[in-house]
Amino acid sequence: MAVNITPLHDRVLVRRLEEKESVKGGIIIPDTAKEKPQEGEVIAVGLGKLNDKGERIPLDVRAGDRVLFGKYSGNDIKIDDEEFMILKEDEILAKLGGAAKAAGGKK
Repeated sequence: MAVNITPLHDRVLVRRLEEKESVKGGIIIPDTAKEKPQEGEVIAVGLGKLNDKGERIPLDVRAGDRVLFGKYSGNDIKIDDEEFMILKEDEILAKLGGAAKAAGGKK
């Protein structure tokens, strides 16, 4: 399902990635007791912030990136019965995967 929403300025639309359920000792944790995952996939990004000179500063994340964010970051929203988060780029703690490794390897 395609989401037709574009965040403004330096905001990012993220879909939380569900953690893999691992059961130790046969104990099943109900969904209501589980913590929300702090990892997600970037669905859409805004155009970026404007600096004092009026120049646009592009975001470091792109649609498709996997990111880590703080436990209490962003705002939860629901679009077409699907849950997303909108958060500012500075609330994103790290990028995961190939793009992050490639950026970290350049010196």
